[in-house]
Amino acid sequence: MTTIIGVRFKLGGKMYYFDPQDISVSAGTGVIVETARGLEYGTCVQGNTTVPDQTVVQPLKRMVRVATDADRKTLERNKKRADEAFIVCKRKIEERGLDMNLVTAECTFDMNKMLFYFTADGRVDFRELVRDLAGIFRTRIELRQIGVRDEAKMIGGLGTCGRELCCSSYLDDFHPVSINMAKDQNLSLNPAKISGTCGRLMCCLKYEHEAYAELQKVTPRQGSVVDTPEGRGKVISTQMLRGTCKVQLDDSPEHTLTEFQCADCCTVKGVCRNRQNQAAMAEERRRREEQAAAERAAEAQADKPAEDAAVPAQASDSEHPAEGTAAPRRRRRRGGRRRRKPSGEGGNAAPEQHSEQPLA
Repeated sequence: MTTIIGVRFKLGGKMYYFDPQDISVSAGTGVIVETARGLEYGTCVQGNTTVPDQTVVQPLKRMVRVATDADRKTLERNKKRADEAFIVCKRKIEERGLDMNLVTAECTFDMNKMLFYFTADGRVDFRELVRDLAGIFRTRIELRQIGVRDEAKMIGGLGTCGRELCCSSYLDDFHPVSINMAKDQNLSLNPAKISGTCGRLMCCLKYEHEAYAELQKVTPRQGSVVDTPEGRGKVISTQMLRGTCKVQLDDSPEHTLTEFQCADCCTVKGVCRNRQNQAAMAEERRRREEQAAAERAAEAQADKPAEDAAVPAQASDSEHPAEGTAAPRRRRRRGGRRRRKPSGEGGNAAPEQHSEQPLA
C-alpha cells in the first residue's frame, strides 16, 4: 500500500499524485512539490490516502513542504512577471510577423523556465523568437502549440447555455466526442447549435451520453410498432427525458396521435417499422386481391366465345391444309436461315408451281 496526496496546479486542471513524505496534509492546503519542470506551487485537493501500489505510477514525485506565506508572495510575484512576459512576447510576434496566436504565459515557481502557449493553423518557425525572449528574460524559454479546446480551457468563458465552460470549471480532461452522440439525443445536427465556443462539438454531449444511453433501453425507436393500452400502433416521436412517446393507433383516424408512457408500450418484434400500420396493410392487400380476381373473371368471359368459334375452323384446316392457311410454323434453328413460307393469299403459290414444270 502507498500513501498519496492529490494536487492540482490550476483550477479545473488534472489531479496528480505525490508522496507526502509522512506529512499529514488536508484538502485545500497549498504545497510545494517536485515536478518534471522543477518546483511548483499547487493546491491539495485530496488528503492523505492509502491506495494499492498498482494504482499509481512509480516512482512518485515527493512533496517538498507545506506552502508558507513567503511562498504565496513568490507565487503572486511570478504571476505579475508572467503577465509582463505575455505583453513582451506578443509584441515580438507582431514585429516578426509570425502567424500564431499567443494564449497565455506561465513561470515556474523557481523562475527556471518561462512557458508560452499559442495556437496556429500549421507549423511555425519560432526559433528567432525564442532567442529574442531568452535575451530579454535571461532564463529558459519554452513555446508550446496547443489546440482550440486547450485554449478555451485556459481562457475560460460562457457557453451557449449561459453557464461557465465545462472544461474550465470542472472537467479535468478532454474525452472524445462524436456526432453519433448528438443523434442519440435527438438534437439538431446544425453545427452552430451543437458546437461550443472553441468551434468543436460540445463537451456536454459526452457528459450526458451515458444518461441518454440508459434511456434508450426503455424508449421505443421512432417508427417501430408497439402494443399500447389502447391497441397496436406506430411510434411517431419520442421524448426520452419525459419518458413519453406519441403513437398513431391502427384504429384511430389519420394524423391523430396519442401520447403514452414508454413504460406502458411494448415493442412488437418482427414487424417492419418503416411501413404503415398493419390495419392499412391488410386493407390494401384485400383490395388488391379483389381487383385481381375481378380481372381474371373478365378475361375468362372474354376468352370463352373465341374458343367456341375457333373449334370448327381448326377442324377444316386439318382437312385442307394446303389452301387458305399457312403450314405449321417450324422452330427456327439458331444461326440458320429462315425459309420463306407461301402466303396463300391472291393465288401467288400457283404461278410459282407452273413456272417450275418442264416444257413438253
